[in-house]
Amino acid sequence: MWNAETIVIITLTFVVAGLTKGVTGLGLPTVSLAVLTAFLGLKEAMVLMLIPSFVTNVWQAFDGPHFKAVMRRFWLLMVAGFLGTWATAGLLIRADTAYLAAFLGFLIVVYAVLGLSPVKIPNPGRQEPWLSPLIGGVTGALTGLTGSFVVPSVPYFQSLGLPRDYLVQVMGAWFSVATLALGLALGWQNLMPVDQGLASCAALLPAAIGMILGQKTRKNISEQVFRKVLFITLLILGVYITVGALP
Repeated sequence: MWNAETIVIITLTFVVAGLTKGVTGLGLPTVSLAVLTAFLGLKEAMVLMLIPSFVTNVWQAFDGPHFKAVMRRFWLLMVAGFLGTWATAGLLIRADTAYLAAFLGFLIVVYAVLGLSPVKIPNPGRQEPWLSPLIGGVTGALTGLTGSFVVPSVPYFQSLGLPRDYLVQVMGAWFSVATLALGLALGWQNLMPVDQGLASCAALLPAAIGMILGQKTRKNISEQVFRKVLFITLLILGVYITVGALP
């Protein structure tokens, strides 16, 4: 598996994914998962993105003054998401990976379409106390099946009208919990080979380089244009993964 071509693909993927996260505050897990699934397969992609995703999201979660407020407000969502991930990760052993990859592609397409759409999801208002754990549980269940933890959590966070810095820390905190839950669940199910785990650790370096570059260039490029390019790219990748996975 670890020939020169594969190493180059993994390295470039995490540089680009880190760059995306540095500019926009999100996208590292989604970009890396989408690209690596297209080249290497779903299970391999899920393991490879674990360490870079976890470390950079913990970094993002604590990079600001809102961490305690985030956890007080969204702890039920985090717990429900953790349990949902744990509950479904075992299905990776029994389910057809091709169909799960197709489902991942579909989720990426949905996320990209929502990102490109001018339509805004209405603020849940008073429904937030019961809706947050429901969103967490659903997203966690999808995380266990596909490795993706952006739908429906990210559109939900965006609907709340949170200040940008607060929103970035919310996503960092949730992504950290989701990645931790996925890693523990995959390890429990013996779905984390040692060589892939070591490769995930090594992928942290290009991801960190990309993230630092993204943070440095954030002020020099239009984030709106960058996001549009990101979502169009994810849309293409999502369609490619879905079509390629189906028989």
